Amino acid sequence: MGTTAPTPVPASPSTPFAAYLATRIGDTVETGVGTLTLADLPPGEVTVRVDWSAVNYKDGMATRPGNRVARLSPLVPGVDLAGTVVASSAPVVGVGDQVVAHGYDIGVARHGGFAQMARVPADWVVPLPEGLTSRQAATIGTAGFTAALSLHRLERHGLSAGDGPVLVTGASGGVGSMTVSLLAARGYEVVASTGKSGERDYLVGLGASAVIDRAELDPVGTRTLAPERWAGAVDCVGGPTLTAVLRSLRYGAAVAASGLTGGNSLTTSVYPFIVRNVALIGVDTVLTPISERRAVWEELSGAFPANLLEEMVRDEITLDRLGPALDRIWAGGVSGRVLVRPAG
Repeated sequence: MGTTAPTPVPASPSTPFAAYLATRIGDTVETGVGTLTLADLPPGEVTVRVDWSAVNYKDGMATRPGNRVARLSPLVPGVDLAGTVVASSAPVVGVGDQVVAHGYDIGVARHGGFAQMARVPADWVVPLPEGLTSRQAATIGTAGFTAALSLHRLERHGLSAGDGPVLVTGASGGVGSMTVSLLAARGYEVVASTGKSGERDYLVGLGASAVIDRAELDPVGTRTLAPERWAGAVDCVGGPTLTAVLRSLRYGAAVAASGLTGGNSLTTSVYPFIVRNVALIGVDTVLTPISERRAVWEELSGAFPANLLEEMVRDEITLDRLGPALDRIWAGGVSGRVLVRPAG
């Protein structure tokens, strides 16, 4: 995929650097590459040269007209960033350290990772675990972190390898791909559900034991309960897909839900909960306490073989190519991970 040339560290607060900006103008959002300086960055103890970012569904939402995600204009989107500390007034990291940051207000209410420079509070920063490169950290990013939290929640509920098939919906997307790989590495039997028939070989390569079309999730349609199929599930889609998953969980099983690409409403009944004792577990990665965030990242440092991480990278782009990539992820046209190199 190539290497990253070092981004020059601005010599003063007025030294310019490139940034991808989303600006509200009336009912529209104008996007494109512009110029910022360090003086334009929000307050924070840690300034980072962004070596890598990644495209997430939330980034696509932040650039849509009428969206409720972006709370700043102009905004540098990019909820993921990984790079090198160029200035720090906090003991947790020093100049030259490699770090990753995501969640909180990054790329939503303060400038994010689609720029050559970023500034964040010290208690939002995760020092890069030993053995991970910044490129690998960006590949994992919010998607891999969400996958890990989902598995944590399910295992806390009682799920373990050997219990039976675990379903992953939206499996070809960023969170789905990471979840399939993580579950397979932990010894789980993984069934990957996707609406993209061309991604079967990709998902099998990540460790899925079976790949099914999303239309196969709910063969009984509107019945209150479907046959018991899944020992657990990670739902990255929401909407009718989550409804179908709830109807087909085994007795006492749980689904960890983190996505809404299939809709933000849920139509179900109480029957799965009171007849089969199933659980719906919400997974939020935005406000995860920093202590837990750093602990999860330490686990993630060895969770994915390097070759599988590279397999998940489906494209590598520069800031000037972000517009089409954001359109594609919004439309559901992105599989795996799309990395961003702000330095070009």
